[in-house]
Amino acid sequence: MTTPEPLTPPVAKRVPFVRTHHGDEVVDDYAWLADRDDPDTMAYLNAENAYTEQVTAHLTGLRETLFDEIKRRTQETDLSVPSRKGDWWHYSRTEEGKQYGIHCRLRAEPGQLTPPETTDGAPLPGEEVLLDENVVAGEEAFLSLGAFDVSPDDQLLAYSTDFAGDERFTLRIRDLASGKDLSDEVPNTSYGTAWSADATELFYLTVDDAWRPHRVWRHTVGTPADQDTMVFEEPDERFWVGVGLSRSEAYIVIQASSKTTSEVRVIDATAPRSEPRLIAPRRDNVEYSIDHQAAGPNRPERFLVLHNDDAENFALATAPVDAPSEWTPLIPHDPAVRLADVDAFAGHVVVHLRKDGLTGLRVLTEGEPDRDLTFPETVYTVEPSANPDYFATQFRLHYTSLVTPDSVFDCDLATGELTLRKRQPVLGGYEPELYEQHREWATAPDGTRIPISLVARKDTPRDGTAPFLLYGYGAYEISIDPWFSVARLSLLDRGFVFAVAHVRGGGELGRRWYTEGKLGHKKNTFTDFVAAARAVVDAGWTSSDRLIARGGSAGGLLMGAIANLAPDAFRAIVADVPFVDALTSILDPSLPLTVTEWEEWGNPLHDPEAYAYIRSYAPYDNVEPRTYPSILALAGLNDTRVLYHEPAKWIAKLRAVGASDVLLRTEMGAGHSGPSGRYDAWREAAFATAWILDVVGAGD
Repeated sequence: MTTPEPLTPPVAKRVPFVRTHHGDEVVDDYAWLADRDDPDTMAYLNAENAYTEQVTAHLTGLRETLFDEIKRRTQETDLSVPSRKGDWWHYSRTEEGKQYGIHCRLRAEPGQLTPPETTDGAPLPGEEVLLDENVVAGEEAFLSLGAFDVSPDDQLLAYSTDFAGDERFTLRIRDLASGKDLSDEVPNTSYGTAWSADATELFYLTVDDAWRPHRVWRHTVGTPADQDTMVFEEPDERFWVGVGLSRSEAYIVIQASSKTTSEVRVIDATAPRSEPRLIAPRRDNVEYSIDHQAAGPNRPERFLVLHNDDAENFALATAPVDAPSEWTPLIPHDPAVRLADVDAFAGHVVVHLRKDGLTGLRVLTEGEPDRDLTFPETVYTVEPSANPDYFATQFRLHYTSLVTPDSVFDCDLATGELTLRKRQPVLGGYEPELYEQHREWATAPDGTRIPISLVARKDTPRDGTAPFLLYGYGAYEISIDPWFSVARLSLLDRGFVFAVAHVRGGGELGRRWYTEGKLGHKKNTFTDFVAAARAVVDAGWTSSDRLIARGGSAGGLLMGAIANLAPDAFRAIVADVPFVDALTSILDPSLPLTVTEWEEWGNPLHDPEAYAYIRSYAPYDNVEPRTYPSILALAGLNDTRVLYHEPAKWIAKLRAVGASDVLLRTEMGAGHSGPSGRYDAWREAAFATAWILDVVGAGD
């Protein structure tokens, strides 16, 4: 018998590059990987992909099995619950064998308030296809929509496409009567559009060299893009700009926001060529957003203002339209309740909030007590869904938990009664009663209690033998709330426990939970996660040699940090598009996101203390000879948020210090979110899941 030759991992060349800041001299041997035009860069990435494929070749069958499991559990031909706006029901659907969704509408019958149904996901009789993404994609390997915006008169569709994954979109306008695109075409746009009331003008965004949305433009339908008018420009590089339409469709809303400060302007949608009108001038560390409510039987026209002026967890105020900077309290600040968003309707206001680590919805009706909607599970997520109709008397919401598939409810705004419109089918006999979900708690080094949301089969042993996947993020006040996953069932049914560590830096327990995990408190994110890992071991759920950590983007920075901080706590780590070369990136203001990020991480370019602090935890800078867990890093060549070379440099440096079981896989035609087609995404999920199962010997 011939013994196969051992596989040899790629070795990246070392080209010392010296970086000096605040008296600190750093030698970066792999800085050259940032040059994607260097043939050696592409050669190295391809070599890493080939090596990863060779090392995991024995998992080919398991990957196919897992892909088939996801596919068999998914109703491939399906249809979303239609939502009504004006004379039309809008929905999207999927067809078996097709990668992308199909966006449709159906004319509503007079007085029809209940959405039409289909049991098999088949097209509804009489539907009109607005946009078939499969047709738009054609032979392209990647497709992402940046805008999908039907005009108020229902005659036109503004949509934008990205075929690379780099979030650079081309904006087009489609005539819905003919189904043909007009000659209008605007390249290099960003997310966000807004129509004028008469649908003759379309507002959109463009970006600067650092890919920061900074300009709002007005396009007249039927004219060349080079004749468009710039409506607003934000010169401060800390601020990103957004544009949209108020729910009432009375105002185009332009919002400029940094991580700590915001400012809003509005344009009357019936006078789209008028100058933007300021709601309230920006003040440092004051954030606010608005919605508009037209005059009602017992109230004048007003703006609703959600703000944190002397209100850490935000408060809700009203403001007269003719004096929008004069705010009158509507919901006062409550230190135990984080107000997250507000939706204004003709007769009601719905507030999205967070309390006790859970999401919630509160309905405000004039002359009646406020009503908080209640749900039976102990761990869940509830949030607004599609609610395009300002005059609706029902509120569409999305509900899910770790054991409950995605569910769509309509809430009667007058009574609070909930009607289930659809629960996502899980084919093949999924029985939720076989699974259990829990809220566990860990104690951080500073004594803070860290919540953990956990799910497992009820027959999973509590003797430390179960394999365990612990997920974390912890940045930007983004909360990782419980969600249901079809792909996750393949882990749970093989004995895995899955959990989310709700670490500081996220927003799960309010604004303070975020501020205690940013800037000079960033290390709390990492120590919270390690504490969660220790806690689930102590509780008997697993053991450290059966525990796998996973996180992506800023959560990938978390993965890199814990690999250095507590490598003994984990058997393996999956790092998705990981922000592991944080210090190098935050030092470079020419890169996308950098200047806006200084209010999140600190400004190491100009502040020696911020430099020293980030330097002390940045994963790439702190790689050193030690025993590392097995690591799988997943990247996207066209990623504009976390550039591909961050994980590439990280893996190269890990190998150089002796880490032997580390892998890099770069999607060569995708960006930050990975493959765009659903079948491609399922294969990506199967790839990572197979590796996770194999690393703890649970793949048989």
